[in-house]
Amino acid sequence: MDADWGRAGSRSLGQKLGQAVAATRLERSWRKEEILEAYLNLVPLRGELVGIDALSRTLFGKAAHGLDSQEAAITAALVRSPNASAAVVGKRACQVLQDMAALTHKEAQEKTRKTDADPCAGLAWRTEQVLSARHWSASAGIAPHWARRVLAQWPAGQALPSRITTTLRLDVQQVAVASLQRHLLELQGRNVEDGAVLVLDNASGQVLAWVGSSGSISQAQEVDGVLALRQAGSTLKPFLYAQAFDERRLTAASLIEDSSAHINTGAGLYIPQNYDRRFKGWTSARVALAASLNVPAVRTLVMVTPEAFHAQLQRLGLPLPQPAGFYGYSLALGSSEVRLLELTNAYRTLARLGQPQAVAPALLPVADEAPAPPAAAPKAPVISPQAAFIVGDILADAQARAPTFGLDSVLTTRFWSAVKTGTSKDMRDNWAVGWSQRYTVGVWVGNASGAAMHDVSGSSGAAPVWAEVMTYLHRTQASTAPQPPKGLVQTAVHFDGQGMDADRQEWFIAGTQQQNFALQTRAASADLAGASGQKDFKSRILTPADGTILALDPDIPPTQQRLWLRAHASNGGAVRWQLDGQPLGRGARLPWLPLPGQHKLAIVDGQGRELDSVTIQVRGAGWLRPDKP
Repeated sequence: MDADWGRAGSRSLGQKLGQAVAATRLERSWRKEEILEAYLNLVPLRGELVGIDALSRTLFGKAAHGLDSQEAAITAALVRSPNASAAVVGKRACQVLQDMAALTHKEAQEKTRKTDADPCAGLAWRTEQVLSARHWSASAGIAPHWARRVLAQWPAGQALPSRITTTLRLDVQQVAVASLQRHLLELQGRNVEDGAVLVLDNASGQVLAWVGSSGSISQAQEVDGVLALRQAGSTLKPFLYAQAFDERRLTAASLIEDSSAHINTGAGLYIPQNYDRRFKGWTSARVALAASLNVPAVRTLVMVTPEAFHAQLQRLGLPLPQPAGFYGYSLALGSSEVRLLELTNAYRTLARLGQPQAVAPALLPVADEAPAPPAAAPKAPVISPQAAFIVGDILADAQARAPTFGLDSVLTTRFWSAVKTGTSKDMRDNWAVGWSQRYTVGVWVGNASGAAMHDVSGSSGAAPVWAEVMTYLHRTQASTAPQPPKGLVQTAVHFDGQGMDADRQEWFIAGTQQQNFALQTRAASADLAGASGQKDFKSRILTPADGTILALDPDIPPTQQRLWLRAHASNGGAVRWQLDGQPLGRGARLPWLPLPGQHKLAIVDGQGRELDSVTIQVRGAGWLRPDKP
């Protein structure tokens, strides 16, 4: 209203009368609280800020309703004189606090005096810090999201200096930003606008580049893609195979069947599919991982179990939001949500041959400060050096990934590097995460809104950015393959069967090596039971699935409610069943009348050693007994 009657310089009597008339009309049409709300939303404040909410978010990093008493007093003082000095604003804010205290009743005043004798304590210092700090929008600057992280890690109570030194490398950050924006622009028309890039130093864990968003390309520039939870896709497979290698369930040459699979779960059948909806038949674990085949990964998780794999991911620093039972066998295909920060650091654990280490703090120590505290003692490896080495060797094998990515892939670099891509359900996320001798780089591409992309896979979306950043990092330095740790042996292997892998030299954990692999070995995991002293995991229960819940119906005759137990014996011998430790019967298929309660079904060998077991629960009619017909 005032703008309609205002003019530079003093106002005339006519202008004053016009303002009075306008104010009277406003009073008649608006309530007092509406007028106050409009004023607070439209009042010009410091710089180009307009409105209390904009001031609050810029100076304090929060919405206006979250301001504490001191922050509210500073805001009120700025309304009166937005461009006043910090000293003047602090003094006026103190007066506001005192006036507020004077308006409260006596009991509140007594309480205030007991808890805080001086409501203005520290207010001048806080005002100085707030007004001297430069809180940039996430759309401004070369590393706005990183700046937020730096400020979050700044010691409380310490004044911000004019210059702060962090671990970020400007040149790497600029290359990562430019690469991400350029490749997203090339994908215009495919409904993709967001992305994130993270670069870590393998030895120190320092962050060398942190790109939280695609900047002006994105409609959600404030969202930090490095910290956003997104579905992992196939990026979890390396950790699954590493665990299977460690547990002597598989070797890199073990044959796994890539074919249609129907896996019984407590919630029904789980039928995994490959990315291209095709099956490759029998293939080695090396090819299955490098070519990112889904069905072999699920078969591997059946051996490892979702519970054990879930626990392993937790140890790797991936705090999955839900328990293992929530994901089931889909955990092999990355159904869980993860953050790029934690996922990239987990890959860095592979680069460090299984030795975990947290990401380093954002701030570098200043030379004249006290010496940094001694480094924490190294943590125990979460993956054996041998398994981590084999996984890295597989992910660096361009020949092994050729069935899916071809020989001329963007993932193939001129220097040694290991990389894995991933695409989540409905193409909502795709990833490329990998490492070289010195660096680990993670890239995510998708939409912050969760919208699906149009025909954008990990190799076409995230992988080009990963390759470009990696190439820049190694423009002047080499990257060589790691030296094999002790406990590894390399053996020539032969595959007997049409369409099988070509003969090659393969790495094995000592004691699991084998030269010949053929289809008659079925799971073809080598005869690891004798070598390692562990269970024969090739013999397994097919039905029922572990955790199955059955409900008996009293209206159906008991003889019609028998459950068929099915199992596979690796040696082709007779299957011996046990129920709760007692003999139940023999045969690959055995009918069983379920008994109410919780039971353990197991198959054992001729010496009574347990080969596999499942736990099931039977609910329903209590009158059903095994001695009834």
